[in-house]
Amino acid sequence: MNGETAFFAAWKDYYTIIGSAAAGLTGLVFVVMTLVAARRNSGVTGYGTSIFSSPTVVLFCAALFISGVCTAPWPSPGVAGTLIGLSGLAGVVYALRIGYRTTQLETYAADPADWIWFTVLPFVASLAVCISGFMLVHAPVPAAYALAGAAMALLFIGIHNAWDVITYMVIDAAEE
Repeated sequence: MNGETAFFAAWKDYYTIIGSAAAGLTGLVFVVMTLVAARRNSGVTGYGTSIFSSPTVVLFCAALFISGVCTAPWPSPGVAGTLIGLSGLAGVVYALRIGYRTTQLETYAADPADWIWFTVLPFVASLAVCISGFMLVHAPVPAAYALAGAAMALLFIGIHNAWDVITYMVIDAAEE
């Protein structure tokens, strides 16, 4: 096993945990959304769902993707870092798109907490993924720790946002 592969091997358990949690939570969001949709009669539009629910699944999938890349048997960190960096760049663009779409909502005015949790924090975490991914080649140790933190942030932001959306759909929207 060469030095680069050994480096990724040191993170295998960490990314197995992150990836497993992200995969399980993604499935759970699908189940809950299906159950809620069956009994929902709220003013939430498809546009609102694409701004609040879909990005939550994207956060979980991003953490799962990072975990998959970091546990694959790469011969060097170059390819893995490039894949992760590009995925982080896609996350940055996606967060900006969600921010723009949030300004277009007609049935709901996003409050500061919505902006922070659904736009700002995903943007920051995705930017950290992007930078740390590309830095894996040049400064692998600090980049690996930054990437681990970003992956954990994606997971926790997704957990918060899933809870927020589901709480709104089950409780708040039902009272309207």
